[in-house]
Amino acid sequence: MRIYRYLPIFMLLAIAAPTLHAQDGGVDSLRQTGKAFAAVAREVSPSVVFIQVEVSAIDQPRSPFGDERWPFGDDFFRRFFEDQFPGLPRREEPQPRRPTLGQGSGFVFAPEDKLQTDKSYILTNNHVVRNAERIKVKFQDGREFDATVTGTDPQSDVAVIEVQNGDLPALKLADSSKLEVGEWVVAIGNPFGLSHTLTVGVVSAKGRTSLGINDYEDFIQTDAAINPGNSGGPLVNLDGDVVGINTAIFTRSGGYMGVGFAIPINLAKAIATQLISEGQVTRGFLGIVIQALTPDLAESFDLEQTQGILIAQVSEDSPAERAGLRQGDVIVAYQGRPVKDIGQFRNRVSLTPPGSSEQLTIIRDGKRQDVTVTIGELSKDRLTAEAPAQSTEEIGLTVQTLTPELAEQFNTKAGEGVVVTAVRPGSIAAQAGIEPGAVIMQVNQKPIRNAAEFKEAVRLSQSTRRVLLLIRKDNLQRFIVLSW
Repeated sequence: MRIYRYLPIFMLLAIAAPTLHAQDGGVDSLRQTGKAFAAVAREVSPSVVFIQVEVSAIDQPRSPFGDERWPFGDDFFRRFFEDQFPGLPRREEPQPRRPTLGQGSGFVFAPEDKLQTDKSYILTNNHVVRNAERIKVKFQDGREFDATVTGTDPQSDVAVIEVQNGDLPALKLADSSKLEVGEWVVAIGNPFGLSHTLTVGVVSAKGRTSLGINDYEDFIQTDAAINPGNSGGPLVNLDGDVVGINTAIFTRSGGYMGVGFAIPINLAKAIATQLISEGQVTRGFLGIVIQALTPDLAESFDLEQTQGILIAQVSEDSPAERAGLRQGDVIVAYQGRPVKDIGQFRNRVSLTPPGSSEQLTIIRDGKRQDVTVTIGELSKDRLTAEAPAQSTEEIGLTVQTLTPELAEQFNTKAGEGVVVTAVRPGSIAAQAGIEPGAVIMQVNQKPIRNAAEFKEAVRLSQSTRRVLLLIRKDNLQRFIVLSW
C-alpha cells in the first residue's frame, strides 16, 4: 500500500525534472538571443554618429497645423528633428537672426564607387540637415568632426554629408528587397539626445506607400522603438547590415507608439549614389496621372482583376503620349514585373535612367498588350501627382454648362465638360471629394458637352445605380465611381 501511496510523488518528480530542464533551455535560448543583439551593438555602434545641426532661426513660417508648441506642426506623422525644440517663436514677421540647435542620427557607409578616399560619407535624413549652417558629428569613441552637406533629396528625405577623414568605420548595406516580415531588426540612434541607444523589434510590414510623409515612399514598418532624435539612424538586421534609415513615426503623443517607418536601404543607396556623383537626383518621367484600380473602377472598365493602376490623364508631348498610352489604360506590368500599387510604380519609374527604353504591359479594351516607352527626365515643372480614387453610395451634384468665360476661368474649352457649381452635403459626390469648381469631362467614358447631356447620362445610369465620372480639377484628371 505504501508503494501506491508514494507513487504519485515519484511521478511528480519524474515530470518536474524535464520541466525544469526545459525552463533552463529556454533561459539559455534567451541568453543566446541577448548575446546576438549585443554583438550587433558592438559591430554597428562605432559607425553611428550623433548629428548636431546649427540652423538660423529666421523667417520662421507660421505652422499650417495651428499648434503653437511645434515649429512645423504637431501633425499625424511627426518628424523627429523638428520635435526636439518646443516653444520656438513662429510669427509671420521675420525674426532676428539667432542660431538654433537641432539633432539627429546618421551612419557611415561606403559608396559602391567611392570617388575620394580622403573622405567618409554619412547617410541621414534630409529633414535632419535641412537648412544647416553648421554640422558637427560625434562618434561613440568621443571623436568629433565638422561635416558638410554632399547632397540632399527632399522628395525621398535622403541626405548625404561628408567629413574630411577617410578612415572612419563604415557599415555594410544589405539588400532590403530580401527583408521579410517578422525578421528581427535593430534600431540604433540618439533618441532625445541619448547617444547610441539600441532598440529591438521586428519588421511589421513592407512597402508602405501613400502615407504622405515623402513624395517617394516605400517604407519598412517596424515596432523597434523609435523616438525623436532617431531620425537618420540605421535599421540593421542580425548580421549588422543596414536594411533601412529610420525616418518617421506614427504618434499621437509625440513619442513611441509601436509604429515606426524606415526608408529601405536599396532606395536610399540609389539616391545617395547620385548625390555623391552628381550632387543631385535625376528621376525618370512618364507624364501620366495615375490612380488605384479599385473594384468599382475595375467593374466600370469591364476588368476581371484589380491588380494594376489606372491612367487618368496623359500629359501632352510626354513620353507616355509619344508611346501611345491613353487615358483609361490599365498598367499591369513594368520592366516585366507586376505593378501592384501607385507608390511602388512611381518609385520604379523615378529610379529608371532617363533615355532608357522600357516595356509596359497594359490592358486596353479588355486586351493585354505591350508598349515600349522611352523614359523622360522629371523636372520641377512636370505634372507628377497621382489622383486619389474614392467610391461612395449616393449622388448629389449641381452642374452648369461651360460658357466661354467659365471655360477660360477653369482653363478648359467651352463645350468640353460641365462645371460643378454645388455639392449636396452628405451625398456620394461630397464623400467622394468632388468640390465646386471641378469640371466633369466624361460620364461612363463618353464626353459631356453641356448640363443637359450630363443629366441625361446620369438618368440612363439609374438601372445600374452606378456612374463613372472623369473629373478635372487644378489641371489634374481622375476617375470617380459613384454608386447609390
